[in-house]
Amino acid sequence: MNKRPGEAILFELLRSFSTLARTLNLSKTVEELGATRQTVRRHIDILEKNLGKKLFILVDRQYQLTKDGQEALDEAEELLARGQAWLSGFLRHVDGFDHIQRDDEELCYYMQQHRMTNLWNFGTPLLQAALEAWVIAKGRLEAPEFAPMRPYLMIFREQGDDWVCVEVGDKSSYASWYGWTWQRSSVGRPLSALPGGVDFAKVTSKPFRDVATSYAARFDHIFTRIEHGDDGGTLPIAYQRLLLRGQFADGSFALFSIIERTYDLEIPGLGHERIASMPPEMIMNVKPPAKHVRDLEMSS
Repeated sequence: MNKRPGEAILFELLRSFSTLARTLNLSKTVEELGATRQTVRRHIDILEKNLGKKLFILVDRQYQLTKDGQEALDEAEELLARGQAWLSGFLRHVDGFDHIQRDDEELCYYMQQHRMTNLWNFGTPLLQAALEAWVIAKGRLEAPEFAPMRPYLMIFREQGDDWVCVEVGDKSSYASWYGWTWQRSSVGRPLSALPGGVDFAKVTSKPFRDVATSYAARFDHIFTRIEHGDDGGTLPIAYQRLLLRGQFADGSFALFSIIERTYDLEIPGLGHERIASMPPEMIMNVKPPAKHVRDLEMSS
């Protein structure tokens, strides 16, 4: 079987590309990777020849990403992150859906993606109502049919290779977990600058990207530990999450995230005793505004 040049060293190619894209400095890249200048240049050359695109240009001996390079970087970093997670045993597929299981000193994070049809089998009433309202509203954030769900949402806008929070509902899981100070101060912050930090942003970005590029909606069960309270300590948190592809008033892409904290999770490899380590007072048990949604549907 014929292989394209560089197929056997894809991981090294991606590391060279993503590191040089971040530093835009060959010397710093070489030092960080423990490689040689010739190796990094060769890796970039292999990628450019295989992709048929110029990834970098040199301006006054300073590397700059081209437009094609910037577009390729998002995919390269995702491939690299997924490859590292797979090699570490953190990431696999269960019945064709994403499964993450990581529990170490840096991060505790269990996630199982579920079929959207499972939302009707064991999704919370709040998430079911959100999906119904989203369908009726045709994904439009400002549609009156979606208004009853807006207080429960976190809304994000894609900005470069990050996601910026533009709205936090006052009844959202985020607001009730972190309090009104973080609720207000989180608006305008990128995902990596929210309380979960960089590691949490990395495992969250991939599902966000899936909704932006592939899925219109995504349903996940998640168990992790995150900060709670003013002392910087962490608590276990168990929740169902629904991600929806939406539209701002100007027609641009909006990502809606709606979360309900609950013990009703199905994550392979995670027992109920661990799930129930979340303090019971943190369970949300939201009674959704379903009647109002149905009234709007009947009147439309």
